Amino acid sequence: MVSNGSRPLIGVSTYLERARFGVWDVEAAVLHRDYLDSVVRAGGNPVLLPPVGAWDTDSIGFLDGLVLSGGADVDPARYGRARDPRTGPPRTDRDTAELTLVRAALELDLPLLGVCRGMQVLNVALGGTLHQHVEGHNPAPAVFEHTGIAVAPGTRLARIVGPATTVHCHHHQSLDVVGDGLAVVASAPDGTVEAVELPGARFVLGVQSHPEADSEDDRLFAALVDATRKGYAR
Repeated sequence: MVSNGSRPLIGVSTYLERARFGVWDVEAAVLHRDYLDSVVRAGGNPVLLPPVGAWDTDSIGFLDGLVLSGGADVDPARYGRARDPRTGPPRTDRDTAELTLVRAALELDLPLLGVCRGMQVLNVALGGTLHQHVEGHNPAPAVFEHTGIAVAPGTRLARIVGPATTVHCHHHQSLDVVGDGLAVVASAPDGTVEAVELPGARFVLGVQSHPEADSEDDRLFAALVDATRKGYAR
């Protein structure tokens, strides 16, 4: 646990994609810079976690917090469902790495923020399932839908953003059966689950939206960083 005067180390999961940079066209661990800037503005130092190697409590013990980033669809085989034709190809490397990251973080009671796919990974890690396709939350490639959500009173999320807020969404899947212990704390007008919390944990929050896309609102990342500090009230 960091001292109150230090910048906590916040691990952020990354993609593994073919990428071009400089003279290279190679497989690379990549991530939207918005995640990094959000962590820095919130008072943390980001640490990139690629979906390779083995992650467990020993290997992530140096971290003060964890962000699970957005990205590709979770393989429905991970939650015991047949593949819908609209579900993207499996990303075995990310699924394996991030499911182990979540389980290790929960075991360590490490503050955790799951973003879009990250919330879905959290849900699957706790035994939940996903709707493999929903309409109206993915308007076009690289375009965010601005969605108003209602937040349940008395929840951690309500203390952070209030009873309602507008979020940036870009997803075509959503939570179906909610994982063991998770509480639904926000929803969209069509009933889509927009946020979940894990009561009793130091800080475990999943959001279906993309808070990193809003450079004017770092409240969720600031709450994550605050949760890493001594004296944090659950």
